[in-house]
Amino acid sequence: MRERPVASTAPELVLETETGSTVMSPGRDYHVGRDPMSDVVLDDVRVSWHHAVLRPEDDHWTLEDENSKNGTYADGRRVHEWGVGPGSVIHFANPSDGPRAVLVSRPPATTERPSAVSTPAATGTFRQPSTVRPLPERTVRIGRGGDNDLVVDELVVSRRHAELRTRPDGTYEIVDLGSHNGTFLNGRPVERAPVTPGDIVGIGHSAFCLVGDQLQEYVDTGEVSLDVQDLTVEVDRGRKTLLDKVSFPVGEKCLLAVVGPSGAGKSTLLNALTGQRPADRGTVLYDGRDLYRDYAELRQRIGLVPQDDILHTQLTVRRALGYAAELRFPQDTAKAERRARVDEVIRELGLEQRVGQPIHSLSGGQRKRVSVALELLTKPSLLFLDEPTSGLDPGMDRSVMHMLRGLADDGRTVIVVTHSVLSLEVCDRLLVLAPGGKVAYYGPPDDTLAFFGYRHWPEAFEAFERDEGRDWAGEYRDSPFHQEYIDNSSAQPHLPPAAPAAVVGPPPKAQSWGAQLGTLVRRYAAVLSADRTFLAVMIGLPCVMGAMAHAVAGSRLTVETAMNVLLILCIGGVLTGAANAVRELVKERVIYQRERAVGLSRSAYLMSKIVVLGTITVVQAVVLSLVALFGVDLNAPGGKGVLMPPLLEITVAVALLAFAAMMLGLVVSAAVTKEEVTMPLLVLLAIVQVVFSGALLKLDGVPGMEQLAWFVPARWALGAMAGTVGLARIVPGPLTADSLFRHSSGVWLLNVWMLVVLSVVFGYVVVRLLRRYEPAVMRK
Repeated sequence: MRERPVASTAPELVLETETGSTVMSPGRDYHVGRDPMSDVVLDDVRVSWHHAVLRPEDDHWTLEDENSKNGTYADGRRVHEWGVGPGSVIHFANPSDGPRAVLVSRPPATTERPSAVSTPAATGTFRQPSTVRPLPERTVRIGRGGDNDLVVDELVVSRRHAELRTRPDGTYEIVDLGSHNGTFLNGRPVERAPVTPGDIVGIGHSAFCLVGDQLQEYVDTGEVSLDVQDLTVEVDRGRKTLLDKVSFPVGEKCLLAVVGPSGAGKSTLLNALTGQRPADRGTVLYDGRDLYRDYAELRQRIGLVPQDDILHTQLTVRRALGYAAELRFPQDTAKAERRARVDEVIRELGLEQRVGQPIHSLSGGQRKRVSVALELLTKPSLLFLDEPTSGLDPGMDRSVMHMLRGLADDGRTVIVVTHSVLSLEVCDRLLVLAPGGKVAYYGPPDDTLAFFGYRHWPEAFEAFERDEGRDWAGEYRDSPFHQEYIDNSSAQPHLPPAAPAAVVGPPPKAQSWGAQLGTLVRRYAAVLSADRTFLAVMIGLPCVMGAMAHAVAGSRLTVETAMNVLLILCIGGVLTGAANAVRELVKERVIYQRERAVGLSRSAYLMSKIVVLGTITVVQAVVLSLVALFGVDLNAPGGKGVLMPPLLEITVAVALLAFAAMMLGLVVSAAVTKEEVTMPLLVLLAIVQVVFSGALLKLDGVPGMEQLAWFVPARWALGAMAGTVGLARIVPGPLTADSLFRHSSGVWLLNVWMLVVLSVVFGYVVVRLLRRYEPAVMRK
């Protein structure tokens, strides 16, 4: 599509085909062909990929054939260029039975408008409908599949998504058909709801409205505006202000940079604009719609690239994007469809030569491109980036900023929070926040330093810190820049402060819980298998600990060796399990936060860790036990265990101990804020297990100590192993007289059962801790 350089006076027309209607505005050209990106798509093999184009010329429309193979026919004759108007009949590829289109005058506009849009004419989406058809007299099915009555060709839309049904009284209702990404009515998710004139039915990036006697479709193509009005964020019950009445408009296809000193509220603004932490007061209009009110629907159109990588760097580019596509697209999306979309974003961001490389081997700029590619999979209209150039050299900084310039030019609104001022000239607008979250400047980047009265950026930033009493916001508010770039730059009305946002539930899940679990398990297994350090530790640790225990045990457990061997097995089980898990959640925190915001199931995520790590941990425990005790006379009473052979019982106890320690390691990983502190905590964890196992201190019957030991997995594991070999008989004494060490089936089952209970308790704690790191809007 190309914009016309001079406004045409040609009339608005409606091009009617068998698959629907397209409203043609004289502001641009309309391409017809088999290409899915055409304005009018004709799915007929006789039609060329780029077949014809309809152009407004002065006061009329012209049909031009684009050198198609089978020709274009207007009013019964083959044409290359032909004037057309209301009543013209066009055939493509064959004059008799080729796809047919009729041009008709557009009916007069009705006064009814989408009720959730403040000023439709000032938006990119609701300025005019993309298709218009008479209101249906029967059920109309909407979905991605070609067999639907209304086809919405987006991968985020389910194959059979929803139905617009006519009710006996002549009114209409929308019914969701179990779609994966949801059907929305005026921004709220619905399963079945009546539809009245002016309501907006949201499916993917399309909105359907009943207007007069028409069903109108409006498509969010990405060319949307954002109007920020008086955003205020306060903490400490209003005693501290992070954002102070921040207002500015962002136009279509605009690249906006947000800069300011540390503590000026840049991250707070980013959270408010993305809806992750809505402002306490103020309004964000997403192309005329209240973002907070309609957040359940509109959040699917917002992409967010955090400062840290949101992909597993051990995976190759294609594999990482492939797993992301599985999680974000509906379950009924074919593998070929997902792969095609992945290839599309790879080409868009120039990553064709990097698809087979592990992400960690890429340069900083290329890694940022991969993170952006992940967000572009679902074709967001708004793209936010937090410090995308942090840590990059000047050349990479420039490359990333020019990439963002290209993304905006392709039809998106891009907002980037940055500390770098090296490439601000590529931006359309610059927002400078002063300390206290106030707008110190908004306008073209080239005028910024002159406005502040400085020649270089360091001087301006020093002034923010030095001149604390200066009224930066007041100076800008009284300047011509404020009137030109804020007051006069938005056609949207200034809305009064909105009521507190309604509670928003978690986002819809593109896949079922089981499908998410399957994808996450496969992805996590691939990540671990690519981590050579983890593989070395996984293989080496149980073998080393087992060999130590075997060396101590000799050929038979005796009074000198029995307690030490069992204690080494406890330490080995704790270390293998906890070491596997203690880093796994904290190192993926940014990835979890982003995926959770777009529909990841918290329980599926945790279960994937449990399945993969649990399998590895149990195998390690078996290896540990066999290396330590195979061929050793365990000196059990009568050569028998409590319920099973002695070696099998000890192996079960070590495996359950290692699993419980793994779950405890996940608790630590979910609780800490930095990966660096996990190793010291792992050492502390091992020491606590040794002290409270009952091998060094008398715990049985000691108030306080005995109760604390209930929460220590090693206490129950040592009790189970001691009961199996009859430790009180081999090593008589006050320590081994512990009631949990008895050679009894009831006591042994109690020890084993408590290891299972502790694992479940630790899992519940992890779930609660994970919730703390989710977007604030999901925790309400």
